[in-house]
Amino acid sequence: MRDGCGRTIDYLRLSVTDLCNYRCRYCMPPEGVCKRDHRDTLSVEECAEIAEAAVRLGVNKIRLTGGEPLVRRGIVEICRQLRAIPGLEELCLTTNGSLLPELAVPLREAGVDRLNISMDTLRPDRFRDITRLGSLEDVMSGIEAAETAGFRDLKLDTVLIGGFNDDEIGDFLQLTMDHPWEVRFIELMPMGPCASWDKSCFLPGTEVLKRYPALREIEPNGVARRYRLPGAKGTVGLISPVSHEFCGQCRRIRVTSDGKLKGCLHSREEISLRGLHGEALEEAIRRGILQKPRQHHLGERPSDTPRTMNQIGG
Repeated sequence: MRDGCGRTIDYLRLSVTDLCNYRCRYCMPPEGVCKRDHRDTLSVEECAEIAEAAVRLGVNKIRLTGGEPLVRRGIVEICRQLRAIPGLEELCLTTNGSLLPELAVPLREAGVDRLNISMDTLRPDRFRDITRLGSLEDVMSGIEAAETAGFRDLKLDTVLIGGFNDDEIGDFLQLTMDHPWEVRFIELMPMGPCASWDKSCFLPGTEVLKRYPALREIEPNGVARRYRLPGAKGTVGLISPVSHEFCGQCRRIRVTSDGKLKGCLHSREEISLRGLHGEALEEAIRRGILQKPRQHHLGERPSDTPRTMNQIGG
């Protein structure tokens, strides 16, 4: 499928829950979110049916998101059913890593190909502060469990926040010297709880290059511009949705955990997919792809979406 701007759409980010065992300050309110009635969240079967329809329309990569997808009951079965879809080339999952010690092996056996692990700081006290509930030790144990289970080419997603973790850029780069991981610095986006934060919090990804000119550019991967330090085992990715708008290359659509298709993370427009089957479901997805906005407007104003990141899918 191509959208109205001629972009090929082959990537679905499917949220399986808006719940999380953390309360990251830029993502969720301190009290968390109201727990939905079980009937208001996509079932295992609905997740599979939507994914199958998207693959029939040309999607070949699916990433499961949340909230925290590993708190979702039935997550391993969701992965197993999606992995069995003919034509699906890659099944990925983004997690905070805290539950991987128990779930890394079952996820690998269910067919998950790759993991992204969110980690915004390497300092235990800061980690507790930014997540409100989390433990850095749990995440490090999760990374170890993922590698033991056979996951390779791990990606660590770090939201770059001025005045919070920008003094740790060098520490994260050191991880790439010692491990075959990709550390990806992601620009903080003005949406949800952080939309009103001071402008100094919103650093451009180029700040990493400015401070560490030894980084050498290598081939990109999707929306990430990639770099490597001389002699490093791993790589560095810069994802710049604000300063280096990549809308022209965007190839993704999103489905929220309550079954709404979003052509853009920052758009208000949504199409309900629940209750649709067969050709009707495909037609709704096709309509959402064709209506995908040309671009967002983060450079001019905060995100247009009334939802927080955990309600859309990180």
